[in-house]
Amino acid sequence: MSIALESPDQPEVIALIAELDAYQDGLYPPESRHALDLASLMQPKVLFLVARDECGSALGCAAMVLNAGYGEIKRMYVSPSGRGQGLGRRLLARLEAEAVTTGCERAMRETGPYQPEALALYGAAGYERRGPFGGYRDDPLSVFMEKGLVAMAP
Repeated sequence: MSIALESPDQPEVIALIAELDAYQDGLYPPESRHALDLASLMQPKVLFLVARDECGSALGCAAMVLNAGYGEIKRMYVSPSGRGQGLGRRLLARLEAEAVTTGCERAMRETGPYQPEALALYGAAGYERRGPFGGYRDDPLSVFMEKGLVAMAP
């Protein structure tokens, strides 16, 4: 497995994002989904990682939007064929490490209550629940989390 910074504007990656959208469409109404489109993911202030298997096939992705004072994790997804191998944990750790190199000191995440695997992943990685941040409003279909990254710096 390899994980690297890549452009999201690749057919395999666009397919992964479409899988994620289809999955979330079945869980949450549109007003409770806060996904970034492809153009937003291509902005300079976005870190975008792709995880690939030994044959080069994209199995997962994760993004972080770098804001003043924090980075927001977006578009974190591992395809069903890539699950059960610790790939989500590795993507998250690499995303945090990349964020630290930019001077980012805090990671934030908005996810949903109907994604227990995601909540468990973030909890195991040291994320703690908090209130809404940025432009988010309190929503029963949103779970807000954060983690300080300063201690990770070399």
